[in-house]
Amino acid sequence: MRHEPGFSRRLLTGAILTILMAPLPALAGPVTAIIENIPDDSGTIRVAICTEDEFLKPSCRYHAETKAVAPKVSVSFEDVPEGVYAVQAFQDRNGNAKLDRSFIGIPREPIGFSRDPKVSYGPPGFDDCVVKLTPAGGALALKLITH
Repeated sequence: MRHEPGFSRRLLTGAILTILMAPLPALAGPVTAIIENIPDDSGTIRVAICTEDEFLKPSCRYHAETKAVAPKVSVSFEDVPEGVYAVQAFQDRNGNAKLDRSFIGIPREPIGFSRDPKVSYGPPGFDDCVVKLTPAGGALALKLITH
């Protein structure tokens, strides 16, 4: 079987262009979340860095916990890809790995979100908490809301 002249060169050029035009993976960097206004040393501080689809759900891809130490703690995350996220945190005072709420849904444990939005009559929206992470990572601070 014979190919027309230049077929191999066009095939190679097409393959190279396909590789060069493929989307590059998002670069990732370390992120430190600094949780302030911790009222006491009981339990643990649970922190999550969430995409919009994960926000306010217990299944955020990037999550960590550390012992609660008043008045603040820091939690490190490795290799969080650049992008748009929101950080959510709470003090799990009784160690049951969930945010305890009253029968009408009001949190019974201290909570907090990136950009420290005002929380009244329900949780904040993702847009109220959004932070943009770069490939270099960085530090984010938030304050727990205590009742």
